[in-house]
Amino acid sequence: MTHQNKHNNFKKTFFKIKKGTLSPMDFYPKILRFDPKIVRSFDMTLSRPCICPLIITKGNDQIPLTSKYESRRDLSVVKNYGELLFEMAQVIPDGIVCFFTSYAYMEEIVSEWSKMGMLQEIMKAKLIFIETKDIVETSLALNSFKKACDCGRGAIFLSVARGKVAEGVDFDRHYGRCVILFGIFIVFFIRLLICFANTYPHPPFSFFGIPFQYSLSRVLRARLDYLKEKFDISEDNFLAFDALRQAAQCVGRVIRSKLDYGLMIFADYRYTRADKRKKLPQWISNHLRSEYASVSTDVAVEIAAQFVKKMGQPHSKKDEIGKSLLSETDLHQKLKLLYAQKQLLHPADTNHNDNEMLKQTTDINKIDIDFDTNPQKMEID
Repeated sequence: MTHQNKHNNFKKTFFKIKKGTLSPMDFYPKILRFDPKIVRSFDMTLSRPCICPLIITKGNDQIPLTSKYESRRDLSVVKNYGELLFEMAQVIPDGIVCFFTSYAYMEEIVSEWSKMGMLQEIMKAKLIFIETKDIVETSLALNSFKKACDCGRGAIFLSVARGKVAEGVDFDRHYGRCVILFGIFIVFFIRLLICFANTYPHPPFSFFGIPFQYSLSRVLRARLDYLKEKFDISEDNFLAFDALRQAAQCVGRVIRSKLDYGLMIFADYRYTRADKRKKLPQWISNHLRSEYASVSTDVAVEIAAQFVKKMGQPHSKKDEIGKSLLSETDLHQKLKLLYAQKQLLHPADTNHNDNEMLKQTTDINKIDIDFDTNPQKMEID
């Protein structure tokens, strides 16, 4: 936006970028080609620890959990993922949302769970609904998922990162008490296409179970080469950045207000690596305790049970006042400060009506303040 000072004949262009997935902060000025003058990252103001991130690195049998391509068809990994979902469904009330790396991987995992009999066991605890590529089917599945949560039956929604649900559907309140990320969302199929591009003119995609067009590799290859040439951003750095941005996008679906609470489970041992963890947003990393950064399934289930029991206690907006919400006294002090700044900067624009308005405004619910970067701006409804 452009702001023109009425006392001077110059224009100052400024803009604000505000989003919960802007991490790492130094990455965006590079690719957007601007030099930021002020860069700030703020944590969430919470009155209780309503966010509980967990990194699960291994199953109950101590076999590492991962969605790496070479381990995707390892039945022990598939079984451990199923046991994780089953045990979480036993202790977490209401809704659980799960994200997979792709539709093909989700279908393969669900198929194996069905063969093992795990899918039937999970459905004894909660109903299961699945996102598909059809928007109508997905909408019906979402509605049925919410009905199951509303009636107390509880439900699990299986979806895909970068899909329709991950990009725009909120699972607030009881619809999302836990989100599980099965793996890291690196575009692994693109890597395979790049590897085979120079060797095979027509790679055997059907053999690898990758139903994607060959042209995708050329598009991404051009983007990666452009980032390397223009901004000195390596291929691995960009792919890791994109994967963690998608992960933050997915886990953020369950925290939509200060009264929400939820578990955020990163089920892949690669999340423990420094190059991955440092790309997580501050509002996640600040709540990731060191003892929760590498746990097994059984330990995670115990932590989850304690967390939902603690967070399930009665809590209202009144409990937020003085912590994450302004008290009436604090609110009036800020109003007086804003009024004093307005008087100091523009004495001609203030009158006795402003002072009377401050005195008469006693109901905290009727006051709406926009604390913008401009101290002159004050909105009272």
